[in-house]
Amino acid sequence: MLIQRFLYDQLYPNNLLSSSDVPLRACPSYSGKVRVHSSAVAIFHAPSDQSGVYGMHREHIRATKSWRKGPPRYDCVFLNRDPDILGVLGMDIVRVFVFFSFNFGGKTYPCALVHWFTIVGDEPDEDTGMWIVKPEMDVNGNYVASVIHLDCIIRSAHLLGVFGGDFIPKGLTCHQSLDSFKAFYVNKYIDHHAFQLAI
Repeated sequence: MLIQRFLYDQLYPNNLLSSSDVPLRACPSYSGKVRVHSSAVAIFHAPSDQSGVYGMHREHIRATKSWRKGPPRYDCVFLNRDPDILGVLGMDIVRVFVFFSFNFGGKTYPCALVHWFTIVGDEPDEDTGMWIVKPEMDVNGNYVASVIHLDCIIRSAHLLGVFGGDFIPKGLTCHQSLDSFKAFYVNKYIDHHAFQLAI
């Protein structure tokens, strides 16, 4: 179903209705094979970070059931929603659960299955200077998921759990943190480029 809605948006980008506004029967059907990938590479220009050649950077974004023979790793990323709006308000933040590609109509589509986050409030947190996001849920309390094209990914995003209110279990590991908090800070202090993006 998510691939069908993705294909509708790809094939009819100028349509007034998005795939979420049309019945599923109006979307192209797909029953072919998909190739699953455990990571993707983001290459981006970050002139404020001196470590890259001419400001170019390359990073791996991972979505795998086992990272280095250990627990799963599902990274978060910034998506380019509106390049005319600066900062977090012009982007979306999602968590990637599967990278995959498939062929349709003679064209290969590199995609990701993601869960969405929504921004909390109209400005960054007063104490930390960081934006707060929370997982987006549907009316039944399930995570909102969709398939996106890899071209809309800017780079990885680092989220920190918003502490307070509940005690943190002693056995909590970093691999469980994205599943254990109700809200997250968008960490703009992870590097210079993230600081510029997450204003």
